[in-house]
Amino acid sequence: MQVTGASLIAGDWVIADQAEAFFGFSPKLNKSLETPIYEASSDMLASAIEQAGLAFKTYRKTNYQQRATFLHAIADEIEALGDVLIETTHQETNLPIARLQGERGRTMNQLRAFAHALEGSQDSIANFGCADTAIPDRSPLPKPNTALDYLPLGVVGVFGASNFPYAFSTLGGDTAAALAAGCPVVMKSHTAHPATSELMARAMDKAINKCAMPKGVFSMIQAKRYDIAHELVGAPQVKAIGFTGSFSVAHKLLDTIAKRQEPIPFYGELGSINPQLILKEKVQEAGPTVADQLSQALLMGNGQFCTSPGLWLVPAASHEFVDQAIKNIQASASDTLLSPNIVASFKHSIAQLTSRDDVTLLAQGELSEQHHANAHLFATDIDTFTNDASLREEVFGPMAMMVTYDKESQLQRLVELLDGQLTASVHGTRQDLKKSAAVIEALEYKVGRIIENQMPTGVEVCPSMNHGGPYPSSTDVRSTSVGLNAMLRFLRPICRQRAN
Repeated sequence: MQVTGASLIAGDWVIADQAEAFFGFSPKLNKSLETPIYEASSDMLASAIEQAGLAFKTYRKTNYQQRATFLHAIADEIEALGDVLIETTHQETNLPIARLQGERGRTMNQLRAFAHALEGSQDSIANFGCADTAIPDRSPLPKPNTALDYLPLGVVGVFGASNFPYAFSTLGGDTAAALAAGCPVVMKSHTAHPATSELMARAMDKAINKCAMPKGVFSMIQAKRYDIAHELVGAPQVKAIGFTGSFSVAHKLLDTIAKRQEPIPFYGELGSINPQLILKEKVQEAGPTVADQLSQALLMGNGQFCTSPGLWLVPAASHEFVDQAIKNIQASASDTLLSPNIVASFKHSIAQLTSRDDVTLLAQGELSEQHHANAHLFATDIDTFTNDASLREEVFGPMAMMVTYDKESQLQRLVELLDGQLTASVHGTRQDLKKSAAVIEALEYKVGRIIENQMPTGVEVCPSMNHGGPYPSSTDVRSTSVGLNAMLRFLRPICRQRAN
């Protein structure tokens, strides 16, 4: 399937007149790819948003079964892309083939999960609503019949993520949730994988035609210039934003949203160091095993997961644990990161940490290529960590900070100082968990998902999942970007009242 570099604008593949070209990048070869991708114009974006607004008037009237059929069709068309999708994404990201195959499956499962929820709905979307029966003879005033339902918000802008080219990008969770809720989507692709975005958009185009959906229900914008992103979030017809990316970019977009006449929700996932609390009995009973598990989780995707375990809280004198962790990191091979900018940022952070007198470099993996990132494990004491906020900042890539503690009061103070996190794991025996109940409770107020004796990497797509957390891990602590409740971000409540 040929990649053209065009944007999909309400059913039409468009390249602007005299459009500038940009190029994807091969992390493996450390050079730009040859296929030109063409910069979308402001007029193209405006047309996409206008057509999405028109499509909303039709799409919001589709019944749940029609939307479910549409979502199933999108999943079918992704599957029909076959190996060309996997090969294209591997070229653009150098993510392992098996990882991409698994992520593709998860992306299709997300779409089908929303479809199944719609198929099982009765009076209210995904059964979120409820009703109260009238009591006309109640004294002193009659009670009316009220029913709580949900309406789709309108046009949703979605930004693709660099580290999940399928599950959090073109046809990922934000797009699936918005479409399930009845909202058209205008999607800005990520420049780390533009050819992948085009292939996914072609799958969407086929599903739209197959299901006779309004053309404007989905558009995909190819753009490298930042102005397009601000034009998208500032457009009056756009009613919500789904974003996965950096803290700095999110804040710039929020500044633009603040200038709008009508405020809109910005659902951003911005980063997390995902603390791992290892308790005393656990480290004595199974220190090397926990070290193996944490090392493997850190190295997964070369540290490019939003749930990568970046902070390890370990009891002092955990010698077997530390020795095993050092051995694992030293034996690890270096690998690529998703873009040269990410590599540069990672190496800058590593250089800063290495230069400090109060931080120790315990281990590093072999660096086989200069454009690679190799794993690093640093250590410091809990007082240093709690007294320096810069040590609590996320380093995107294969890096973890091991912090040693002596007593529970130190952990209490550290937890109080933590920023909001997507996840935290507690590794302990039954007795450990009982003794540390106060610290664990405090940790719950810092995270969106608390995990017992498991690694944080991997997010199950299911109704009970919550993938979000207190700021700055996400911009809305009440919302999730994974699971059926993700639809609620793009719905608003409406109460219908009548006498009986």
